Amino acid sequence: MSNQKGKDPNKGSNSNLQTEELEEIIDNTNSSGNIDENVKEDLSSEEDSSGQEDRLEKDADQILRLEKEITSLKDQYLRFMAEAENNRKRNERHLAEAHKYGIANFARAILTVADDLSRALQAIPEEQKEGEGLLQTLLGGVEAVERQLQKIMEDYNIKKINPVGEQFDPNFHEAMYEVPNSEFSDGVVAQVIQPGYNLHDRLIRPARVGVAKGALEDPDVQEK
Repeated sequence: MSNQKGKDPNKGSNSNLQTEELEEIIDNTNSSGNIDENVKEDLSSEEDSSGQEDRLEKDADQILRLEKEITSLKDQYLRFMAEAENNRKRNERHLAEAHKYGIANFARAILTVADDLSRALQAIPEEQKEGEGLLQTLLGGVEAVERQLQKIMEDYNIKKINPVGEQFDPNFHEAMYEVPNSEFSDGVVAQVIQPGYNLHDRLIRPARVGVAKGALEDPDVQEK
């Protein structure tokens, strides 16, 4: 009985008070802790969002840069292909022209031989071309050589221009003089001094001609 009476009646109530205060402090601490964590989560979320926007912006810039590079490379590629195609066509054209007109210089050189043979035959008087003998044999040989030469030139598309009776054409004829009182009308080739030649469709030597009087209206064309 004495022991019970000796107990402090306020001791239990103080203990309870301390317990409640401790619980309140713990609750406050936990509550404060929860707030801090939420703030941290919000900040982390904001940082992630900002970082993601930065990455998206960088990716967009990189994509734009790559698209420009692709456009530039595509343009360069198309230009290169067009230039390569032009070069190919130009080389093919040059090669075709080389095959077609490659003998032009040789043709011009051989024309002098044809001219010499023709002049040699024209130099023989008509009365001496008849009969038999050494001269007639030589004449027959020269005529045969001339015919063979003309055939070879024709085989290589070297064609003679002998425009007697044709209208004068300055693109193919070289007027040397006028021919008065001609049987031809004005502007017509009356005489051929030296025949011209074409190689395929290209003129390699114009025909030197005399033109019927009245054809030469160009003051630059003078009688030679």
